[in-house]
Amino acid sequence: MTTETDIPSLQSLEYISYVDSAGLLPENLQGKVGVYAIFDSEKVLQFVGYSRDVYLSLKQHFVRQPQNCYWLKVQTIDRPSRTILENIRESWIAENGGTPAGNGADEVKWTQPIDVKSLMTSEEQASYEKAAGQEMEQSKVLKKAARRVEAGILASLATRGLQTEVRFNPKLKDSGLLDLK
Repeated sequence: MTTETDIPSLQSLEYISYVDSAGLLPENLQGKVGVYAIFDSEKVLQFVGYSRDVYLSLKQHFVRQPQNCYWLKVQTIDRPSRTILENIRESWIAENGGTPAGNGADEVKWTQPIDVKSLMTSEEQASYEKAAGQEMEQSKVLKKAARRVEAGILASLATRGLQTEVRFNPKLKDSGLLDLK
């Protein structure tokens, strides 16, 4: 178990492939509490986070930022302690010599549901604006746009060889948001 006094350096941890040769995310992290660092294909640090279920968080990040999720380093702890988790995260960010984009300017892209409004085509935007004041019609436009964006994300994940099932929350699509169920 990690305590505050024995925080492992990020450098000392082994890189783990985000998607293994069988196309799966690291299933051994299901239900594990810990801190994780996500790296791009060039092993440049992109995001440092912590979670009560590292596996689920990694899955969310992969759906939101597949182009930046190639490698990871993880430190699990036996009992949840926000203080220990935050101390490890801050130590790793400091060791990096600067805040990764995912913990700075791009944090929303890593931590919040995907908002399809910003990804709508000009035709979808025109239909959405035309339906102004008609909540049901706007909801239909958002849902259609969300399905299009979802299909693109699933195609992107397939090109990475992902075999893990990915299901989006259908209730959020009406609002123009994509997040895992």
